[in-house]
Amino acid sequence: MAWDRARLEALRARFADQAPGEFHDPHFAEVAAHVFSGGRRAAPFAGIPTLLSAPQGSLERVAELQVALFGVPMDNGVTNRPGARFGPRALRSIERIGPYNHVLKVAPVQQMRVADLGDIAFASRFRLEESHADIEAFARRIVEAGTLPLAVGGDHSITHPLLRAVGRDRPVGLIHIDAHCDTSGEFDQSRFHHGAPFRAAVLDGVLDPTRTVQIGIRGSSEYLWEFSYASGMTVIHAEEIDARGLASVIATAREVVGEGPAYLTFDIDSLDPAFAPGTGTPEVGGLTTREALALLRGLKGVQLVGGDVVEVAPQYDATANTAHAGAQMLFEILSLMAFSAALKA
Repeated sequence: MAWDRARLEALRARFADQAPGEFHDPHFAEVAAHVFSGGRRAAPFAGIPTLLSAPQGSLERVAELQVALFGVPMDNGVTNRPGARFGPRALRSIERIGPYNHVLKVAPVQQMRVADLGDIAFASRFRLEESHADIEAFARRIVEAGTLPLAVGGDHSITHPLLRAVGRDRPVGLIHIDAHCDTSGEFDQSRFHHGAPFRAAVLDGVLDPTRTVQIGIRGSSEYLWEFSYASGMTVIHAEEIDARGLASVIATAREVVGEGPAYLTFDIDSLDPAFAPGTGTPEVGGLTTREALALLRGLKGVQLVGGDVVEVAPQYDATANTAHAGAQMLFEILSLMAFSAALKA
């Protein structure tokens, strides 16, 4: 239909005097009702920063929440460059993530009961095993309240105690997006480092390796990952993704985890260093941010019982792109939780 005066007048009649926060589309109007207050939107650069601009919450009132966001500022388990302890603070500093996910059609912070509980308070900044015990105890209180935990690390060793909390009653499945399988054994007198959480979780009986898929694997550490293959994990290397296509990778991930409870962990080094240089063990040849978003969004409907974003080390990134990417991936995982059968009413 050609543009003419009649069409212009019709648009003017509908939109010229539209009030702030008023929308004709019912779905957009529902979202706007959560975002606008008195015709105003909260300034993203004002106020006390929280993860995804969620309200501040507390562990004492966690039972009131459907999803609990929290920081895990601990990187005692790194094997290369430290700095992921600053990840939670870096992600809280990123503004303008959300509120609306236009692909999944949800405003997760506004349409679920979500709060940022702050950071775990560690008994010691030096003792790795004690820090893991603190993480497990914190996450267990969230899980026992029927609330879904969503953490920001910290190095990838934090996922082991988180899995111990969510998998305490039955082993869970895992969608693991990373450059590394992190199923190494003990070295340098520790088996709890960030290259080993998923071997430890399987051996603890809290992770089902046959319902585990590891996506984006690459780099020179392949010889360390024999446990992945021996235990029955599905490993999809980064170089396979172009040949297979993301749709095939998503289909495999969904098939592997099935309809049972699953945990989603996103290591920021799954992204190529061109997109996320601020991490301790960067590997070239990784995912683009667009590929990562498509991969996550393709998991809508998976029964997520928890998740995390780890290994953001902001001091290696002069542009803040890594933290920005990490915050966006956190938002996507939170959005997915809105569609999880594990989300309480």
